Amino acid sequence: MVILEAKEIEVSYYGDISILQGVNLSAEVSKITAIIGPNGAGKSTLLKTLCGFLKPKKGKVFLRGREITGVQPHTLMSMGLSYIPQYNSLFPDLTVKENLELGAWTFRKDHKRIRDGIEKVFQRYPFLKEKASTKTTKLSGGQQRILELGRTLMGSPEVLLLDEITAMIAPIVAKEIYQDIENLSKEKITVVMVDQNVRQVIEISDYIFILELGKNKVSGTKEEFSGRLKDVIQDWLVYENV
Repeated sequence: MVILEAKEIEVSYYGDISILQGVNLSAEVSKITAIIGPNGAGKSTLLKTLCGFLKPKKGKVFLRGREITGVQPHTLMSMGLSYIPQYNSLFPDLTVKENLELGAWTFRKDHKRIRDGIEKVFQRYPFLKEKASTKTTKLSGGQQRILELGRTLMGSPEVLLLDEITAMIAPIVAKEIYQDIENLSKEKITVVMVDQNVRQVIEISDYIFILELGKNKVSGTKEEFSGRLKDVIQDWLVYENV
């Protein structure tokens, strides 16, 4: 069953410069959907449109069949859709625990839910409990990304949008994050992710959309891409990384 859908999305920057041109995307419940493509293809722009940071010039976005085009991000969080941006969004002068508490902003008066949510995050990522009083600037890049993921999970999202969550972090930590994303899917969380690690993201994804020059190029299941990935993306990816 489709939970998140984008239809004929067109987004323009600076007037007439179209970044997305009639893009379509659908994500099924509890599945991992990957968006891949060359730099400048519009991948991050699509995620920002899905989560309400950008309003499309044309087209519509639907969550559980209800149109959410242009709905503000904080409202979408209350509706079960959350987003982790490409760049670090933590508050550097706050501790690990304080950053987690900010993930509960939409239900900040429900103290029991906040306590329970933090405890669940600590159980999922034990090192965060050990560093609960540590300022985030003292964490490694990979640890900070995991904290961002934990903070987002505080809101119990049904749909999670991830933009380059493993970029510029150690491979061993990236591997842990990919494994955790698979676990999220098993826990009935729908994941839509942009990632440049094409081999890894296809391995964990159920469905893949390739964007090129702001348009849908090709899409299909992981099985449909098996054995022909290089042919599909030969114009924009160095073979040795595939």
